[in-house]
Amino acid sequence: MSTYKVDLHTHSQASKDGALTEADYERALTNGQLDTIAITDHNTAEFALDLRRTLGERIIVGEEIATLEGEIIGLFLTETIPPFLSARETVKRIKAQKGLVYVPHPFETVRKGITAEALEGIAESVDIIEVHNGRAVFQNRSELAREWSVQHEVPGAASSDGHGPRGWGRTYSVVTAMPTRQNLVTLLHQATYEAHWPGVLGVLYPKLNRLRKKFAHG
Repeated sequence: MSTYKVDLHTHSQASKDGALTEADYERALTNGQLDTIAITDHNTAEFALDLRRTLGERIIVGEEIATLEGEIIGLFLTETIPPFLSARETVKRIKAQKGLVYVPHPFETVRKGITAEALEGIAESVDIIEVHNGRAVFQNRSELAREWSVQHEVPGAASSDGHGPRGWGRTYSVVTAMPTRQNLVTLLHQATYEAHWPGVLGVLYPKLNRLRKKFAHG
């Protein structure tokens, strides 16, 4: 049986704290490191839309959207969703694009994870919840996320939350078919996970990238 390595949470250079380039994504897809990658930049889908046109369907257009109650990812989007709306309104706009609602690093406060109360408020609209985050070191809520996944019968995913080329490709979901908007949720119900330490640089990329960009424009 064929298997496919899927990473649903990554940040390109279009994120203020991201550094992954077009060449990085192309390399990961061509060298077998990953088979499908979602680009989920903070509050913009523009880079992802451009790269999907270049690299094709193995790129999933996503966006990590800041809401008033924490961050929510939309997958299979067709345009950017504005930030700082309520969680309910953000979910409504994802669904209006026929996208999937993916909850990254839930229950965390260090990285703006959605609160437990807000998550319950949108529970019936959640398609996927992140049960392994590759950068979850200082405040790891994976066990709580797995419990929520089982309780609500929502499939989990393992994703790198990669912000740079070092260390990504170590945390991902393994599914049995090439993911599409129509089959991804079903595939993840039967997925297995790889979740491994990305190294110090993999964890620190966001802070280092912000500093590098600040000085570059200073």
